[in-house]
Amino acid sequence: MKLDKLQKLYINELRDLYNAENQLLKALPKMAKAASSPELKQAFEKHLEQTKSHVERLEEVFEDINEKPKGKTCHGMKGLIEEGSEILQEEGDESVIDAGIIVAAQKVEHYEIAGYGSVRTFAELLGKERSAELLQTTLNEESETNEALNQLAEEIVNPEALMEAELAGARNQ
Repeated sequence: MKLDKLQKLYINELRDLYNAENQLLKALPKMAKAASSPELKQAFEKHLEQTKSHVERLEEVFEDINEKPKGKTCHGMKGLIEEGSEILQEEGDESVIDAGIIVAAQKVEHYEIAGYGSVRTFAELLGKERSAELLQTTLNEESETNEALNQLAEEIVNPEALMEAELAGARNQ
């Protein structure tokens, strides 16, 4: 595809996001299963439901521009999921692994926030107000998920991981 018009870039980026969201539909249940913190498990389960809505919204956006909803391989998301999968394979303290899972999840959220912010702006510039609203709704949810992960990390998971490290250090002395 020759990217000589903003409309083409917009479609290209929408396809990238569509594939990214579909990759996440497969990855989020694995992250939820691997999380030991009940709050973290619940956050991933909630985000899985939101991600289903994100896919549906993207399908509405494609409909708005008379394009078939199809993805193109999102290599960025593929890499982020592969990197996150490495954490799921690690052995160690559960709370430390949970902290690592949060890091991986926040990398995904930041990637999605960048993508949705860009396509929302393109939709606005192209006069696609309904699509811009749909994309803004998803952008808001991605930002809320990122904030929820921040809160979980700061208030529960990271302090537990630190406490475990201190206890392990005391046991080894």
